Amino acid sequence: METRCVVLDIGGVLEMTPATGWDERWERRLGLPTGSLHQRLDGIWEAGSVGRITEDEVRARVAAVLGLDAVRTDAFMADLWDEYLGSPNEELIAYVRSLRTHCRLGILSNSFVGAREREQKLYGFGDLVDDIVYSHEIGVGKPAAAAFEVTCARLGVRPGDCLFVDDVGANIAAAEAFGMRGILFTDNAETIAGIEAHLACRHAP
Repeated sequence: METRCVVLDIGGVLEMTPATGWDERWERRLGLPTGSLHQRLDGIWEAGSVGRITEDEVRARVAAVLGLDAVRTDAFMADLWDEYLGSPNEELIAYVRSLRTHCRLGILSNSFVGAREREQKLYGFGDLVDDIVYSHEIGVGKPAAAAFEVTCARLGVRPGDCLFVDDVGANIAAAEAFGMRGILFTDNAETIAGIEAHLACRHAP
């Protein structure tokens, strides 16, 4: 029996996350060369995205690498999270909420330690869908096939029953290679129309 399913990304889809310029401001504040901040912190970002370090360890390592005291570390992390969390895509969130009785719903997000708690507090994503799969909790991110495999297993669905919505083309290609359908997010209207078409198709006898 087919079980219709829609899986969505968070950043750039359910959250709008335009660049705030926080990293450039910190480079100027710390006297660092332009573009060097993330190079210095790349190992920390990578480890945090797959859960190899805790939030406390992130703070400690950022402070050590950049030479920040506790107050400036707090300010740095606050600026990071401000961009990461962005603002809610209210129209799409409302539409997804309307689907709760019509299909299985999931989220698959390349994430960072601390994201679940913050996103639940701000946006209630845990109440929006049946399950959320965060890369920092499963130890692997998109576009790895394992991320899609875990998502389908936790939602109890087959890849062919799923439509995946993401704003990164490589992730859509990986989802389709895994057997899902894909929609590259560009705007709400196109995405909603694509979801409606998917649900109608799966509903057809």
